[in-house]
Amino acid sequence: MSASTVRSRSRPASGEPAPGAQPAEERTLTERAYVALEELICTLQLPPGAFLSEMALAQRLGFGRTPIREALQRLARDGLVIVAPRRGILVSEINLKAQLRLLETRRVLEALLARLAAERADPAERERFAELARDMRAAADASDDLTFMRLDRDFNQLVAAAARNEFASRAMANMTALSRRFWYQHYREVGDLAQSARLHAEVAEAIAARDGAAAAAASDRLMDYIESFARKTLDV
Repeated sequence: MSASTVRSRSRPASGEPAPGAQPAEERTLTERAYVALEELICTLQLPPGAFLSEMALAQRLGFGRTPIREALQRLARDGLVIVAPRRGILVSEINLKAQLRLLETRRVLEALLARLAAERADPAERERFAELARDMRAAADASDDLTFMRLDRDFNQLVAAAARNEFASRAMANMTALSRRFWYQHYREVGDLAQSARLHAEVAEAIAARDGAAAAAASDRLMDYIESFARKTLDV
């Protein structure tokens, strides 16, 4: 099965600028630039330590300088790039100790958001959760890591939207991209795409079933796996 046979629907990335901060068209361009740059960084096409040029990125991705600049500002808030005085913008390094600290916080927020999403998701969102679960399993069956990672981004954004808690969602938004990049760097050595997809799918299915307790429990199982995965990288 190719990537085209597994449906991956792009959704806006988290952390959208406040209403009125820029024209709607520009927000859309910035959003698209952010998603494109995040994927390049998370898939290590823009590796840790790489210096970034607004002009070069604009030419590579087909966006203007303004959307690229605003997307880079968001990526800096997410911790994926660093603005270094008198040096420019570079992709941040991947740090295991920082990842483990991130997981301490992420575990609590993931369970909270999963439970809230199960309780508050509307019918269309519940249907989308069920669809994401199916697509994640299909991506794993096809060994399609890029499609799975895109589905994971969709899943995180849908959980944040369905939970209807902007404070928890904002806190989570600063962690998910860092976690995706860490996973992509190491999953071939110590990961298990099928297991990761199954555990994500179980959270999505519990939310679709409106079972808050099951969603939180499934989230804890997922975080157990992610933490174990992170610690295994010490041996790589």
